[in-house]
Amino acid sequence: MDINEKVLLLAILKKESNETLNDIVLKLEDTGLFSFKEGKKLLKKLKAEQFISDSFLTLKGEAIAKNVEQEFKI
Repeated sequence: MDINEKVLLLAILKKESNETLNDIVLKLEDTGLFSFKEGKKLLKKLKAEQFISDSFLTLKGEAIAKNVEQEFKI
């Protein structure tokens, strides 16, 4: 898993209840992490790999996101 996927999963874990996945991609685009188009591709890939279902993390996605959070705290 590359760094962009990890950051996206973590951002989804930390998202506000009123935010959509597109809002998260737009926020990360504003930081310069990736373009909106690249972000949408990453979302599609993470959905295909069953890390995301609808607009929420799956149990698998949440576990990975929490590991990423610990990884970034170091």
